[in-house]
Amino acid sequence: MANKDIDVKSIPGYGMDADPENEPTYPMKNYTGDDHNRINYERAAQQPQNIEVLCSNERPVITAVFGTSTPPSGLSGMIRRYAFKHSEDRYRHWLPLIFADRINVYEGIIADLAKGYMPNTFAEGGIKMELKYNPKKYIAKGLLCAAVAVGVGALLLKKRK
Repeated sequence: MANKDIDVKSIPGYGMDADPENEPTYPMKNYTGDDHNRINYERAAQQPQNIEVLCSNERPVITAVFGTSTPPSGLSGMIRRYAFKHSEDRYRHWLPLIFADRINVYEGIIADLAKGYMPNTFAEGGIKMELKYNPKKYIAKGLLCAAVAVGVGALLLKKRK
């Protein structure tokens, strides 16, 4: 949910593009008189919110339109909620979101298996196209993965002895 108690004037740089007098293209632009009318538009009707929508803590209102296909859920949802508590200019916002995307992939596979559907990860991962359009790099990646696996296996066997 959006935090309606935020004073937008306290956010550095908020609304800096809304001032028609602050035009960085002044010497080069051919003005028509209608150039700054773009900030005077009718806002789209607010989409009804019937699911959890994560909002930036830097915007006081929820966007007029938002995605509803995958609301935050599970471990990835918890990580996303954590990320949205932090400013968008921090790694504490973006890195957890990337990590949550990776976790969400595995949550989807587990959900598929729970429903009795066996995902075809090879076809869905684009391996056929990779072999068709980029075979050299695909083989190089495979050899690198095999070398890493052999190296890790050798280290584990060496520690056992």
